[in-house]
Amino acid sequence: MKLATGLWVWGSLLVAAGTVQPSASQSVCAGTENKLSSLSDLEQQYRALRKYYENCEVVMGNLEITSIEHNRDLSFLRSIREVTGYVLVALNQFRYLPLENLRIIRGTKLYEDRYALAIFLNYRKDGNFGLQELGLKNLTEILNGGVYVDQNKFLCYTDTIHWQDIVRNPWPSNLTLVSTNGSSGCGRCHKSCTGRCWGPTENHCQTLTRTVCAEQCDGRCYGPYVSDCCHRECAGGCSGPKDTDCFACMNFNDSGACVTQCPQTFVYNPTTFQLEHNFNAKYTYGAFCVKKCPHNFVVDSSSCVRACPSSKMEVEENGIKMCKPCTDICPKACDGIGTGSLMSAQTVDSSNIDKFVNCTKINGNLIFLVTGIHGDPYNAIEAIDPEKLNVFRTVREITGFLNIQSWPPNMTDFSVFSNLVTIGGRVLYRYVYVFKAAGLPDFRSSTMLIRDNRKAENCTAEGMVCNHLCSKDGCWGPGPDQCLSCRRFSRGRTCIESCNLYDGEFREFENGSICVECDPQCEKMEDGMLTCHGPGPDNCTKCSHFKDGPNCVEKCPDGLQGANSFIFKYADKDRECHPCHPNCTQGCIGSSIEDCIGLMDRYLVCLLPMFFLRGSTCEHWCMCVHATVNGE
Repeated sequence: MKLATGLWVWGSLLVAAGTVQPSASQSVCAGTENKLSSLSDLEQQYRALRKYYENCEVVMGNLEITSIEHNRDLSFLRSIREVTGYVLVALNQFRYLPLENLRIIRGTKLYEDRYALAIFLNYRKDGNFGLQELGLKNLTEILNGGVYVDQNKFLCYTDTIHWQDIVRNPWPSNLTLVSTNGSSGCGRCHKSCTGRCWGPTENHCQTLTRTVCAEQCDGRCYGPYVSDCCHRECAGGCSGPKDTDCFACMNFNDSGACVTQCPQTFVYNPTTFQLEHNFNAKYTYGAFCVKKCPHNFVVDSSSCVRACPSSKMEVEENGIKMCKPCTDICPKACDGIGTGSLMSAQTVDSSNIDKFVNCTKINGNLIFLVTGIHGDPYNAIEAIDPEKLNVFRTVREITGFLNIQSWPPNMTDFSVFSNLVTIGGRVLYRYVYVFKAAGLPDFRSSTMLIRDNRKAENCTAEGMVCNHLCSKDGCWGPGPDQCLSCRRFSRGRTCIESCNLYDGEFREFENGSICVECDPQCEKMEDGMLTCHGPGPDNCTKCSHFKDGPNCVEKCPDGLQGANSFIFKYADKDRECHPCHPNCTQGCIGSSIEDCIGLMDRYLVCLLPMFFLRGSTCEHWCMCVHATVNGE
């Protein structure tokens, strides 16, 4: 069997004794998602393609090669070794596709939701130009998706390829192969290729790495014997049995070794029964494990991402940009009236109020004039919908001033600003006020004026007083959620009489004068009994699910990464977690070696011809299993 040579790595390609060596350089590029659309200028189309992929080894996304003329130099594509999305080759006129070093297409995105490799309509209808030969001689793995090859008038040899050897899951629904050997000029495969080839010479033979393997192999192989199986984390083949001998990685490449997952941010400490920070942690970046994300990426959990999701905000910790969950509404800064995109605006009105959706900070001022609230016929601006003013409920800070000179008559309060914490006053209204509401006079000797309002005794007579749960600091309105501070306890922004210590739909503990809900892993106790004594899963009276050491957990550790190995535990009849036998590698149902999950699978491994089992005792058999797991 002919073995393929060449190994891809994070940066430059190095082949040394069949192992993948990490490199300091990083030749990773972004893919595209244009499908069949192209620039009207074919010269610009080619230049854009070259700009994207010159010196690129790993395409993070889709490789799309479309509308390229027959005389273009495409040799720069030879550097590409991996594509994480799909490969699209369509509407081209060139003769040869120089992707000789492309080893793996991951198919994280699929063309038309079906194909990881789509090659069609690559010829000129009114001439003899067109794709004749695919240079994919090292393509040995498509992890997800199928192959579509059709309507390539001059294309040869693709009908000789054993695509089922390349496609990991060759279901009929996603694998469409059309005979493309339509040109009379097509030759046959070289006799050494046994009918499988990418081109006419002995250097174009297809390398089979799956369908020729011994049936005991998990995935791919480098020969037909049991001893020639690749490591189970290999993709696309290998040069030996170890996880460092892979041509590509099924999941992640960690400094040249193919692993199931990168070293996690937190590892399980069997002494404290908790996850603790791992100083050897790495982040996932595509199919690589990296100590540091690229400068234009941020860390989300343990992965490098281009931007934080909508539920998280970007913060910097110890020089690392990270995505952290927002405690409430995620921060969003917006221009105020007379600033930036609203430079020419004089008031909040129906034409600009949508610009304040989800804003938490206003850089500038908020001004409400009669022309904004009731409309401005002169400028064809309609009256504002009062419901729209609720967009300001998310605002926490105004850097300038707040000026309210008009307000809808059916809105009797300013509760839309109930979350406003700070008015910065970097700019003052008429150089004096940070806040001015309708009815307040222009009085320049003070920045705070409260006068000409309703008499206090009249408000009291009508019951318009602070809630009895408010402290003497006062309130903004009648409800317990309008207090400046609370007389007894608070739950969130609302003042309450007492915490739900012994009853209630959900149970709490007292943290000073604040009621805090018990940990979700605590089981709610009967009325009259405490559910928890404090914060965290180690302060529960009883666990909802399982108990691991002092902590309540949703499930016992099942493959959690520890400092030196993966941690597996089982639950006893009292729902307490206990360690599996050290030789259990897939979990267990009890403490002994016989309770290991996957026991029969490992027993069969010991019976492989490459091993010799001496004796029949459990100890000897376990030693065989241990040696097998470590590839010895």
